[in-house]
Amino acid sequence: MNKVARLVFIPSPGTGHLLSTIEFAKLLVERHHHIWITVLVIKQPPHTTPANTDSLHSHRLQLINLPQVSSNSQPIPMREILQLQKPHVKEAVANLPPTPPLAAFVLDMFCTTMIDVADEFHVPSLVFFTSGLAFLGLTLHLHTLKEEENAEFTVSDAEFVTPSFAKPLPKPNLPYMALSKEWEPVFLAFARGLKKARGIIVNSFEELESHAAHSLLNGPQPIYPVGPILNPKPNGHADNAHIFDWLDQQPPSSVVFLCFGSMGSFDEDQVREIARALENSGARFLWSLRKPPPKGSAFTILPSDYAPSDFPSILPAGFLDRTAGIGKVIGWAPQAQVLAHPAIVGFVSHCGWNSTLESVYYGVPIATWPLYAEQQTNAFLLVHEVEIACEISLDYRVEFKDGSAPLLSAQNIEKGIRNVVEMDDERRKRVMEISEKSRKTLLEGGSSHSSLGRLIDYIMDQV
Repeated sequence: MNKVARLVFIPSPGTGHLLSTIEFAKLLVERHHHIWITVLVIKQPPHTTPANTDSLHSHRLQLINLPQVSSNSQPIPMREILQLQKPHVKEAVANLPPTPPLAAFVLDMFCTTMIDVADEFHVPSLVFFTSGLAFLGLTLHLHTLKEEENAEFTVSDAEFVTPSFAKPLPKPNLPYMALSKEWEPVFLAFARGLKKARGIIVNSFEELESHAAHSLLNGPQPIYPVGPILNPKPNGHADNAHIFDWLDQQPPSSVVFLCFGSMGSFDEDQVREIARALENSGARFLWSLRKPPPKGSAFTILPSDYAPSDFPSILPAGFLDRTAGIGKVIGWAPQAQVLAHPAIVGFVSHCGWNSTLESVYYGVPIATWPLYAEQQTNAFLLVHEVEIACEISLDYRVEFKDGSAPLLSAQNIEKGIRNVVEMDDERRKRVMEISEKSRKTLLEGGSSHSSLGRLIDYIMDQV
């Protein structure tokens, strides 16, 4: 009789984490017909569960919404949310039918505190790491320096050498958590949790990050690069028809797309600099312009859409009229669908990892403009290691405390836009080669296909 196994997935509340986790779950159940997956969904403001997750239930893939927790702290810190959810997770897992037997927990990279719960059920924990291999290697190496070797960790103003990067990493491209004394306990707990897992599943692929993949091969934990796992393209919603009608009218490979993720927005001074850069560049553009959350609520309230009637008041006078023939300013954008459109020539992006994988898959080069988290590290990787992007900035950073940020000049932005439109043939050829590899790696014979097979073997050995 064929063995069957159940996995419990616990994704982080963020939309990007939840969607890529669900896509990975779908990939597993499609690849192996004796794996069942229960996804325990933590709903917590400001993040909402995307509507397109509701139709995902199948007899082998089940979503359970955990009760929303409350606390005296507002907003509730993530570590407190996870502690408060532990009893709900225990109850949900205890109530699962005994068949198929539970084989393992698969935990989001920010949910490793749930390893304690997996231990109570006597099953191993795997981590689903929703960023890249190079950043994973950097995190593990920094943790070793800071905690295990008791080294007083300092980075010179120049550069930091780490095994998962071929080139020294400039200090401004290290993640904020690793640079800030205030955030050091959070960073150490994050990395410690990764090291406690029995294996780490990474949403990347060896052909994209070959140096990092090689550097992690002989580490103490098995690493399973199984990407690129992309968020599904939304169905052609009528709401978006105006975007695609406009793109259909543009020449092939002519439009620069500006989009900064679910948490990306700028104040009006920065918006005007972007507008001036676009106008001066002469490039065709599609700009997803979002309204910032109220002052002081960055990272606790997500950006929203402006009313179209607001655009003239926040953009330079006459900008919309002068660019009417070549540009379009919109609110939220169906990013993957836009990147797949043949009119797109370049992508001004915050370098979030999901966005990076989408741009790679669709063969659209990035002009880097990182905002927060590990995006400065990703920007360096894309420009200087993988050499498939050009920079607007590598070290722009939104302050976590108050949402403040430096002002990037129109000249800098214009230069980056021109560079991505006029990217040299060698770099553009490299973009297309890696795009091709990203489409083949999950097919039979590809490295991610093979890595996923190793992971499935491990899972089935647990039952």
